[in-house]
Amino acid sequence: MIHLYLDDYRRCPKGFALARSGEECLIMLRESEVDILSLDYELGFDSEMCGRDVVTALIREGLYPREVYLHTSSLAGKQEMYQLLYEHKPEGMILHNGPMSDELLGRIAKAADLT
Repeated sequence: MIHLYLDDYRRCPKGFALARSGEECLIMLRESEVDILSLDYELGFDSEMCGRDVVTALIREGLYPREVYLHTSSLAGKQEMYQLLYEHKPEGMILHNGPMSDELLGRIAKAADLT
């Protein structure tokens, strides 16, 4: 089981696998069981996908992680992704309308040091 961080620019938090594009994120969702997924919305000017496209594919293919965070700085993008996920998420999936806390990031980084 992995933690997955989708962002074209930001540094990947310790203990997470990094996807720099929507396409890469979907490949990792298809190939791995994902515990925590953290999504960006805007994925660069040359990207064919944005965070909404990833969410739409995630829903269509049933690639739900256990927990989702939205760390994007795009307020409109965050709202769009949140609404789509909220409307379609399976019971038991935890959805957050914002980024991970420093405390959670610290726990994950510490656990990564132990492995």
